[in-house]
Amino acid sequence: MSDTPSLDGIADRSLLIADDDKPFLDRLARAMERRGFDVRQADSVTAAIAAINASAPAFAVIDMRLEDGNGLDIVSHLKTKRANARAIVLTGYGNIATAVNAVKLGAVDYLAKPADADEVANALLAPSGEKADPPENPMSADRVRWEHIQRVYELCDRNVSETARRLSMHRRTLQRILAKRAPR
Repeated sequence: MSDTPSLDGIADRSLLIADDDKPFLDRLARAMERRGFDVRQADSVTAAIAAINASAPAFAVIDMRLEDGNGLDIVSHLKTKRANARAIVLTGYGNIATAVNAVKLGAVDYLAKPADADEVANALLAPSGEKADPPENPMSADRVRWEHIQRVYELCDRNVSETARRLSMHRRTLQRILAKRAPR
C-alpha cells in the first residue's frame, strides 16, 4: 500500500465492483474499503446496471465476462450515467481487441486477472491520460499460470476431467498441479 495513490481530496469515493467470482469480489471489496473507497458489489450485469441506475459511482472495477453478459455493457452504461466516472476492466481472457474496445467505451485501464488491490487502486487513481506505474512485485509467470488453472477449475465446478479437457492438458498432469501449493 506504500506506493498507492491516496484518496485525499477526493469527495466522492464511491466504487462499484462487478465480478461473478464471489471470493475474488469479496476479497477485492475488503481491500478497496481499507484503501478508503465506499464499495458496492454486483455479481452480474443486471445487478451492476441496477446499482448504477440507483447511484452512478465515481469509480468502477468491472470483470469482462459475467454470467449474464459482457462487462463492457456496464462500462458503456456507466459512462452514459456519469461521464467522468473512472472505470477499469479486469479479465482473465485478455486480448488486444477487447482492450481497445474497453478503452473506446470509456475504461481508463485494462488489467489481467488476478490483479491485486494496489494495481487496481493505482489504475483507478492514476492522473487522467496517464497509465499507472507497473507494479514493483508483479506475479511470477508460474503464479499467473496457477491462478488461471484455478479459475478454470472453479468455472468447471471443480471437475478435474472437464478442466483438463478445456485446458488441453492431461488429467494426471492437472491433478499434480492442483495438489501443489500456489507458487509465489
